[in-house]
Amino acid sequence: MVQMYFMHFFGGGEMSLLIAMAIDRYVAICKPLHYQTIMNRRMLIGFLVLSWVVGFIHTTSQIVFLVGLPFCGPNVVDSIFCDLSLVIKLACTDTYILELLVIVDSGLLSLVCFILLIISYIIMFVTLWQHSSRASSKAVSTLSAHITVVILFFGPAIFIYAFPFNSYSVDKFLSVFYSIITPFLNPIIYTLRNQEMKAAIKRLSSQQIGSCVFS
Repeated sequence: MVQMYFMHFFGGGEMSLLIAMAIDRYVAICKPLHYQTIMNRRMLIGFLVLSWVVGFIHTTSQIVFLVGLPFCGPNVVDSIFCDLSLVIKLACTDTYILELLVIVDSGLLSLVCFILLIISYIIMFVTLWQHSSRASSKAVSTLSAHITVVILFFGPAIFIYAFPFNSYSVDKFLSVFYSIITPFLNPIIYTLRNQEMKAAIKRLSSQQIGSCVFS
């Protein structure tokens, strides 16, 4: 129960932060002259607090109903970790209402947020394309990291939680990808957008090539 609680707590928080990042990029690209006024310290703290609140509500609204379910055994989960849809299957009572809650709270919420994020990125690209092709090219470079993380985060989540009570052979692979690969790739993707990190990687590569040629 603790594992599921914190997994969905941080998942809901990350979902909110990705939306906040999209709003930040929208203001920076579409309203650059007003960026400092709109995205002030108070707004950033508000986004942070809101992400924790959303994460708390998202996970508590599901776990509070799951805790009271009767489990008659065998309590064996066919996956690498416990998750809501898998544990609900073990309950020896009617869980139809709780299944609908999981689909709406996790699956439908992920799908709606993903669609809204994609729409916001499309608006940003169209706005920049109307100004100049150079600006549009720069926007693709700037937003590529955000779009990649959004797809990696929401893609498996939508597939797992929008259809959580159907058995698919790919579910275990997606569970591993969602819980291990995506968090591992996130810092790498954002790090490669850092100009200082890029310069350091180039220097290191040049040194390695130089040492190989010398030897």
